[in-house]
Amino acid sequence: MDAATPATGNSLWFWFALASAGFAALTNIFAKVGVEGIPSNMATWVRVIVILVVTSALVWGRGEWLNPTAMPSRTVLFLVLSGIATGFSWLCFFRALQLGNASLVAPVDKLSVVLVMLFGVLFLGESLNWKQCLGGALILAGVL
Repeated sequence: MDAATPATGNSLWFWFALASAGFAALTNIFAKVGVEGIPSNMATWVRVIVILVVTSALVWGRGEWLNPTAMPSRTVLFLVLSGIATGFSWLCFFRALQLGNASLVAPVDKLSVVLVMLFGVLFLGESLNWKQCLGGALILAGVL
C-alpha cells in the first residue's frame, strides 16, 4: 500500500488533512491576537469551551452520540490520554505564542509532525518510505 492510500483505501483523508492544516494555520494567527492581554491559560479555557460547544452541536446534529459507558474501555482510555496530551499541548502552545512570534512558534510546534512519524514507526508498526523520511528531515532542518 502506498503512502497516498491509507488502510481505508479512501483518499478523502487527504482533503480532511489539508483542511486541518489550513485551520491549524488560522488557529495560530487567531490565537496570537487573542492571547494578547489575558493569561494564556484563560485563552486556552475559552478555546476549549468553544470546541466543546461546536463539537457538541456537531455530534447532536449528526446523531452520533454514544453512551461513553458503552464504549470499549481501551477506546476511552486512549481518548482520555489524547485529551490530556492535547490540553498540555494547547497550554504550552498558547504560552509560547504569548512569549514569541507566531512565525517562530508555529514551526517549532510542527516538530510534532516528525515526532508523529517516529512514534508511528516505534509504537504503531507503521513504515515510512523515502519521501516521508525526506519530508521529516526537511521539517527538522527548517526548525533548526
